[in-house]
Amino acid sequence: MSTAAPDKADRMTLTDLGWTPALAEAFEPYKAQGLVPARVAVAYGATFRVLTEDGDELADVPGRMRHEARGRRDLPAVGDWVALRPADVPGGRATIQAILPRTSLFSRKAAGDETAEQVLAANVDTAFLVTGLDHDFNLRRLERYLALTWESGATPVILLNKADLTTTLDQQVAQVREIAPDVPVHAISARENRGLDALTPYLQPGRTVVVLGSSGVGKSTLINRLLGEERLKTGEVRASDHRGRHTTTHRELVVLPGGALLIDTPGMRELHLWSADAGLDEAFEDIAEIARECHFTDCRHENEPRCAVKAAVAGGRLSAGRLENYRKLQAELRALAERREMLRKKSEKMATKALRKHLQTKGQS
Repeated sequence: MSTAAPDKADRMTLTDLGWTPALAEAFEPYKAQGLVPARVAVAYGATFRVLTEDGDELADVPGRMRHEARGRRDLPAVGDWVALRPADVPGGRATIQAILPRTSLFSRKAAGDETAEQVLAANVDTAFLVTGLDHDFNLRRLERYLALTWESGATPVILLNKADLTTTLDQQVAQVREIAPDVPVHAISARENRGLDALTPYLQPGRTVVVLGSSGVGKSTLINRLLGEERLKTGEVRASDHRGRHTTTHRELVVLPGGALLIDTPGMRELHLWSADAGLDEAFEDIAEIARECHFTDCRHENEPRCAVKAAVAGGRLSAGRLENYRKLQAELRALAERREMLRKKSEKMATKALRKHLQTKGQS
């Protein structure tokens, strides 16, 4: 997708980009320094394409900010509002001096064995959680996306795509409503352009929506429909397992024809939560509610006696698969927290050792 700068007559205001009175107040100290507000549209490593009232431009992050960052969330992400120092010369690059307070932040554990956080998007109002109604339909994966969204601070909306490929639509919708009773659910067919009118209330001018989902669920087709043009490449889905290829290669914020802002993300083969204690409680609110009746306040709903949650499964009030996934996600978060703590201690130990060596060397000189 392209975020080419509009003509002067069509240039956007900060309000068009999602600017709010709260952001204006937070920006006041930077305004006095001669900085200008901008919103991050694309991240290219340490370089970013940002949107301002004067159009779009490239901006770099100074070495100071990279050096002081304790993790990826301390650096700009797509959707962030930043304080920008304009380029000194025509054609030069601007410099991002600070990140303004975020209203929401999507992050996950980086794919693979690396114990690191990957930031997906910031300052999102609504998350479209897209899942296919074909062979890729998976309630347990959807529960993960719900936990991610609730933890972020955004509001989830579930889109059941490929309604044209299922013969059990009512049953599948009912299954989704059972695990997310308070979340809006819309059955759509992006390929056939069906059901998309229901998304209009979420796509209001100045509001930001992120589209999340696994590879092959039809995100690119959906976004092309919302854009009103075939701007994103769409990939074929393998007939053998109904999984698609990554047709979006990076995250990007674009403006839809109606004025809403949309962040596209690459399809995710795997989604491991980074920090989602509150999100997990919200996504599994039914289990949290039943757990209040457990005999032990720290009950893990495994082998403890007088467990109300296990009794609910035995009595048919709660799905065994849902409880199993809840336990699995809790175990993942516990294991991740242990690895993060181990790495923190290792880092502190190495820093202390390096300091001692430096002091010894200095004392001998």
